[in-house]
Amino acid sequence: MRGPELPRGPEPRAGHEVLGQVARLASSGLLLQALFRLITFGLNAFILRFLSKEIIGIVNVRLTLLYSTVIFLAREAFRRACLSGRTDRNWTQTINLLWLTVPLGLFWSLFLGWVWFQILEVPDPNVVPNYGVGVAAFGLSAVIELLGEPFWVLAQAHMLVRLKVIAESLSVILKCILTAVLVMWLPHWGLYIFSLAQLLYTTVLVFCYTIHFMKLLGSHEPTKKSLPISRMTDLLPHITVNGNFVNWKEAKLTWSFFQQSFLKQILTEGERYVMTFLNVLNFGDQGVYDIVNNLGSLVARLVFLPIEESFYIFFAKVLERGKSVKLQKQDDIAMAATVLESLLKFVLLIGLTITVFGYSYSQLALDIYGGSMLSSGSGPVLLRCYCLYVLLLAVNGITECFTFASMSKEQVDRYNFTMLALSFTFLLSSYFLTKWQGSVGFIFANCFNMGIRIAQSLHYIYRYYRESPHRPLAGLLPSPFLIVVYVVSGVVTGISEVFLCCEKGWLARLLHIMVGALCLGATLVTVFFTETKLIFFIRTQFLPRYTKKKT
Repeated sequence: MRGPELPRGPEPRAGHEVLGQVARLASSGLLLQALFRLITFGLNAFILRFLSKEIIGIVNVRLTLLYSTVIFLAREAFRRACLSGRTDRNWTQTINLLWLTVPLGLFWSLFLGWVWFQILEVPDPNVVPNYGVGVAAFGLSAVIELLGEPFWVLAQAHMLVRLKVIAESLSVILKCILTAVLVMWLPHWGLYIFSLAQLLYTTVLVFCYTIHFMKLLGSHEPTKKSLPISRMTDLLPHITVNGNFVNWKEAKLTWSFFQQSFLKQILTEGERYVMTFLNVLNFGDQGVYDIVNNLGSLVARLVFLPIEESFYIFFAKVLERGKSVKLQKQDDIAMAATVLESLLKFVLLIGLTITVFGYSYSQLALDIYGGSMLSSGSGPVLLRCYCLYVLLLAVNGITECFTFASMSKEQVDRYNFTMLALSFTFLLSSYFLTKWQGSVGFIFANCFNMGIRIAQSLHYIYRYYRESPHRPLAGLLPSPFLIVVYVVSGVVTGISEVFLCCEKGWLARLLHIMVGALCLGATLVTVFFTETKLIFFIRTQFLPRYTKKKT
């Protein structure tokens, strides 16, 4: 039976309007990620006092990898393809395409669940009981989350920022509350605790999106008028009037992104795959590495990921895939170049700050967070190396964000071959470097991989803008005076660590922190006076309310 064909939706908004909405989305994303990470940060510190590092290793590495792999393979390509800014989109076909994520996710969940339980090394039941239950629960949670994919894409495409903030905040908070209560009162439940918490998280997330759209479509709010649907049944699969279930151009683009997603997942989670499939570290060492990894990537996930996700939408809507800059609106090209330059400068300065100050404060941070279990041994070296990796991660996120948003389908397909070579190189380097240097080898391999990816993206951006007067890559060049301030801060804090940290008591630690605070303050003041273009961008796009009050 044929369903009603949904309208094609409004024409794309003007570039400046899209930029303003995307900036608000990124700002909300930053606040949302801040809430998530602070809650998770405190929860992990709490859990370290009650559970063994072996259980933490199984949950944070093995089971979380299962969940993230299913989710990534099932939906990442669909999200990228369905959020591209096309003027002739048929939302019935787009929603039909999005529903294919559910059977795809079910397939990956069953197949990978079998691999996780039958092929990979099973932990000792006396140390980590109920492993099979954990595999089933995390796989099921991925399928449940995919049920909300049409709602999520529709909300992102129409900038329903508040919905994302409420849904994800409530889901994470309830998950953390349940985990903390069960860990404190029933620690012997082990993996049952994390299985129940994961299922609660995905169920609440989908429930929030469903309830919001039910209320929105049943009301007379102005937001409803801009939506391409008028009732909840429009969000179910339908056959369109012309008989096509999906838009085949969109489906082919999805397939291209799917091939890329598979490779990108290997590159993103490569060290976990090496740990999981090659057994280069035991479960306890995996737990310590993952804790340090999460602590090191706190700012990366807190700041960089929301910006990358939000401004991918901006670039995809403003730029036309596969077209030369000469054949596009020059105002949009100029605005995209300005935004890209400012974003590169923004993440570069954050990455440099983390690298410079992280070196001298890694051991202190680990000692405060997890005690001697983390601050002794390889923990401080891991975190120091990770600070350098964060710098590369910051630059790569923005450059790939622009690259993937502006590439044509043919360019995406060609880039997939490069990603394939990078995947094999990364896996091999991870294995051999870990055999040679232990867990630090994972970070060295990640840095090598990220450097090559950055070079690929920079080459593409240079070629993209070479026939225009715009040079967005200038955002990777901080002012010389600022570089001098970073070098002085690194030397001063390094000397402070030698004489004041970390075995000389809490008074010496406080003095060490004060030295760092003074150097950080001097660095921020220098940024304010030397990077005026960046400050203007932040004030006008990320802090519009503040700017209005000032004027």
